[in-house]
Amino acid sequence: MSISILQMAIPYNHLHKLHSSKSSKLSSSCLRLRCSSQLNADQLPIPRRSGNYSPSRWDVDYIQSLQSDYKEDRHVRRASELIMQVKKMLEKETDPTRQLELIDELQRLGLSEHFHNEFKEILNSGYLENKYYKNGEIITQEAGKKNLYSTALAFRLLRQHGFQVAQEVFECFKNEEGEFKASLRDDTRGLLQLYEASFLSTEGENTLDIAREFATKILQEKLVNDEIDDNNLLIWIRHSLEIPIHWSIERVNTSVWIDAYKGRADMNPIVLELAILDSNIAQALYQEELKQDLQWWRNTSLAEKLPFVRNRLVESYFWGVGVVQHRQHGTARMAVDRSIALITVIDDVYDVYGTLEELEQFTDVIRRWDMSSMEQLPSYMQLCFLALNNFINDTAYDVLKEQGINIIPYLRKSWTDMAEGFMVEAEWYHRGYKPSLEEYVENGWRSIGSTVVLTHAFFGGTTCLTNETIHSFYGYHEIVRLSSMLLRLADDLGTSADEVSRGDVPKSIQCYMNDNKNASEAEAREHVKWLIGETWKKMNKERVARDSPFSQNFIGCAVDMGRMAQYMYHYGDGHGMQHSIVHQQMAACLFHPSV
Repeated sequence: MSISILQMAIPYNHLHKLHSSKSSKLSSSCLRLRCSSQLNADQLPIPRRSGNYSPSRWDVDYIQSLQSDYKEDRHVRRASELIMQVKKMLEKETDPTRQLELIDELQRLGLSEHFHNEFKEILNSGYLENKYYKNGEIITQEAGKKNLYSTALAFRLLRQHGFQVAQEVFECFKNEEGEFKASLRDDTRGLLQLYEASFLSTEGENTLDIAREFATKILQEKLVNDEIDDNNLLIWIRHSLEIPIHWSIERVNTSVWIDAYKGRADMNPIVLELAILDSNIAQALYQEELKQDLQWWRNTSLAEKLPFVRNRLVESYFWGVGVVQHRQHGTARMAVDRSIALITVIDDVYDVYGTLEELEQFTDVIRRWDMSSMEQLPSYMQLCFLALNNFINDTAYDVLKEQGINIIPYLRKSWTDMAEGFMVEAEWYHRGYKPSLEEYVENGWRSIGSTVVLTHAFFGGTTCLTNETIHSFYGYHEIVRLSSMLLRLADDLGTSADEVSRGDVPKSIQCYMNDNKNASEAEAREHVKWLIGETWKKMNKERVARDSPFSQNFIGCAVDMGRMAQYMYHYGDGHGMQHSIVHQQMAACLFHPSV
């Protein structure tokens, strides 16, 4: 209003004369007033939300200074010697149950990638000898004649490695009413294995659902009543009741299992030495990759220029370690963590900082990917878009160089789909719209960013790309959707309280409460946990599908994305708010050598 008054009070002709007269003090003061008023009007502060995010906890200079001697060849040579000794140990072991226990121990200690062929041979032999399956039907109950412990352990490991074993192997442990026998209460080790095995269930397997409920109730009672004398068993039960093994990431939890293994009466010193050495060799590799990523992150200047965003590069790399576990796929791992760091920034642009008008423009620029139209964006969005464009081009160049395929259109599609999902949620928020749970979830599996992360894992870790696999991915194959759903629902459980309190679109918990007016938050959370369990059942079927177009490496990445989600959000927001438990485990995995 003051601008209009100033322009009316000083007609243009008179203003021109005043401007041409350098001796007029009135001229100078009026012009300064007008220019100052115009500047203030153009730069009036726009109301912005704040995520109240804390700065990164990590000392970048400290990380850059890390030097691990486990990079040296002598450690690699010693590890190779120990690997050969353990292979001989597996070969010489003749007791079937002890063979399974060794496989289980080596997997939990983070060593499975060294013994993949040996595991398959042992499991295949046991599978054929026990005759669990023939032409799709159970032909014997031999497994049932053993104890619950060995039956459940075999069931879990066989299913984990893709063998078809029917839930009917547990029928002999039920009574005439179809319930598990009360006498099993005394078999704590067997109940723990039954509990763990139940998480390999698929849809419609009621026996495994009953098994989980039965075993969970008794194990929880034993903990409350302090009935467990074996400390190693106690540690395992506590850990698994929080996150079962099938939902856990092998590499991320290695330090926990190494510490537990040290205290076991039957600890094998060769296995322990290999586990410690291998963990430290992997950690040295991670530190070098993280240093490269931190330098890339610094070069983007996003954390410096956009103080409203979360600076979570180290957390993003930790995700990469969990999603891409094979050491030789470092390129894919670093592409994953860089994509997560950028997703975090763009998410904050949509959720926290951008106005609806700015977000509409930003989404349109991403949708058209028109560099010339970028000029219409505010500077902070230009910075985001250019950082994203550079990252996509660099990633595509590496793939073109190695495989001769231009993947720029595919990368842009993944990022565009995610941005459009963000935009839907931004419109819901700004217009006060409350979606149904079904509506929210249908958009949420795109907006969570998993498809973007898996895109980079797919192109970075697939050594032989074909049109079939690329088209399957970008039809958003079922395994991609399921992985995204697991991340969406786990994220909602861990972050919804903080996000809604700062002002955000309702999450799945709030949507369920809106759909069911009398439902409490506790009931809504239980429903979301149930949805996670049902999604895992579908994932368990999809991960071993015979007709999957994807490599086992990529399938593993998709499953591990779901597992990392379970871990990162189990205690709260382990990514954005940097939960202390997750923070400590990150430090153990990335920075503190095992001893």
